[in-house]
Amino acid sequence: MFKNTRLSALLAAVLFSVSAATALVSAPAFAQDQASAPAASAPAAAADAAAPAAEAPAPAAAKTTTEEAENPFGFQAVWNGGVVSRGTLIILSLMSMGSWYIIITKLLDQMKIFKQSKETAAKFWKAPSIAAGSAALKDGSPFRFIAETGTKATQHHDGALLEQIDLSTWVTMQIQRSVDKVQSRLQDGLSFLATVGSTAPFIGLFGTVWGIYNALTNIGMTGNASIDKVAGPVGEALIMTAFGLFVAVPAVLGYNWLVRRNKSAMEDIRSFSADVHSVLVSGVMSTANAAASAKKVG
Repeated sequence: MFKNTRLSALLAAVLFSVSAATALVSAPAFAQDQASAPAASAPAAAADAAAPAAEAPAPAAAKTTTEEAENPFGFQAVWNGGVVSRGTLIILSLMSMGSWYIIITKLLDQMKIFKQSKETAAKFWKAPSIAAGSAALKDGSPFRFIAETGTKATQHHDGALLEQIDLSTWVTMQIQRSVDKVQSRLQDGLSFLATVGSTAPFIGLFGTVWGIYNALTNIGMTGNASIDKVAGPVGEALIMTAFGLFVAVPAVLGYNWLVRRNKSAMEDIRSFSADVHSVLVSGVMSTANAAASAKKVG
C-alpha cells in the first residue's frame, strides 16, 4: 500500500538523536589557577621593611589566570559509571532513535495520503469506470488499493461457501477489510511512541536513583562528604533524569500529533470508500436484477 523511503527517515532519526544528546552535555568548566596568590600574601608582616621593592611584583602575582578545562561530570563520566548506568543510556538512546524514526516515517505516510487524496478527487471521479479511475492513481496509493479491492470483489465470488453470501454483502465486507488494513498500517508504531512516553521518565529515574545510591555508598565508605565529592556523582545521576525526559516528551507530543493527523486521513479514506461502495453496490444490484429478469424471460 505505502511506498516510502525508510532509510532516509532512519538516518534523520539517528542524526537528530545524536545531536540532541550531545547538547545535554554540561558546558565546559572554568578552573582558576590561583596557586601563586597564597604564596605572595603569606609574608604579610615581613613586607613592611622592604616597601617599594617588595610591593611592586604583588599585583602581577595576585593576577588569576582563567583557562578552559574539560567538564569531568558529563556523559563520559556517566558512561564510565558502571554497567547499570551504561545500560540505561543505551536503552534511552534506542528509545529516542526509535521514536524519531516512527515520527518521521508516519509523517511521510500522512503527507502522501493527503497528497493522494487531492489527486484522487481530481482524477478518479472523472474516469468512466472504477477500473479506469484506479488505473489513473499511483501505485501504492491506499485509495487505489481500496478501489481495486472492491472491483476484484465484484469479479471473484467463487466457492461453495462464498456463494452463500450475496454479492452485495461480499463487496461491502471486502471494502471494509481494505479500509481496516489501511487504518492498521497508519497506526503501526504509535503503540511504541505511547510506551516510550510512559516508560522513559521512569527509566531515567532509575538511573538517577542508582547514581545517588552509588554516591552515598562512596561517601559512607570514605567518610568524605565535601561538595566536590557529592556534586559530581549527584550531577551524573541527574543527567539520567534529564535524558529520560528528553526521550519521553517528543514521544508523547509526536503520538498525540500523529493520532490527530491519522483521524483526518482516515476521514478522507472512509469517505472515498463509502462512495466507491455505493457505486459498486449499485452496479452489482443492477447486474443482479438484469440477470433475474433474463431468467424470468427464459
